[in-house]
Amino acid sequence: FWLKTVFRLQFVGYFQFGAMEWTIRTKKFITNPLLGRKQMIVEVIHPNMAAVKKDDIRVKLAQQYKASQERIIVFGMKHNFGGGRSSGFALIYDSLEARNKFEPKHRLVRIGHGKEKPST
Repeated sequence: FWLKTVFRLQFVGYFQFGAMEWTIRTKKFITNPLLGRKQMIVEVIHPNMAAVKKDDIRVKLAQQYKASQERIIVFGMKHNFGGGRSSGFALIYDSLEARNKFEPKHRLVRIGHGKEKPST
């Protein structure tokens, strides 16, 4: 009896998950020519998933806006309680020079395009 119970407990949630699909929507799209970028709020709908990686969001935004991934910055992602929906900010720079000039250094380090300052 106990062996059946343990086996059943191990595989209860295994078959409940469907395909890991998610969609992305952009709101409040602003073109900022002074900083050489496009700014937007990103809303990600992801049922059956806890969260979506920022790199995956960058890939999908690059396809949607026909821009290279190096020029896209995603930050400030907040996940709703209960899951299923997240929102954050995205910036699409017009050039890599504008990105390096105006983007804070800690965000460049996070995406792997900057050098981290040595700590004391």
